[in-house]
Amino acid sequence: MKILIADDDKVLSQMLTSAFHKRGWNVVPAYDTMQAVMFAGREPHPDVILLDLSMPGGTGVSALERLKASSKTVTIPVIVISGAEEDDIAERVEMLGAAAFVKKPVDAGRVVAMVEELLGVSEDGEKDSTGS
Repeated sequence: MKILIADDDKVLSQMLTSAFHKRGWNVVPAYDTMQAVMFAGREPHPDVILLDLSMPGGTGVSALERLKASSKTVTIPVIVISGAEEDDIAERVEMLGAAAFVKKPVDAGRVVAMVEELLGVSEDGEKDSTGS
């Protein structure tokens, strides 16, 4: 499984990378919105994208809009991770096509579990054959 972690907070990115590596996932880091959109469009596409809203090179909202407007990336689930304080931010990003919103600070184990549930992946990193 391949995950794109788009966050300019290198400590958080490394924490999440470590958690996914322990599960056998291939992790691609991106530290600005331009990299995030570019890496998401490359073959093989990531199975899921974790996207921060506040990064250099544009907003995470604009990156999310670009990802959902491209035929190459429209079907990739995006989980937005942000410390944004706006009351309606979770609803806004979900209306733009995000699969979920996670408020910072995050618990890496919770994020891994959320991704696995979203993709129907069991704890051993394999696709759930039950079709759930």
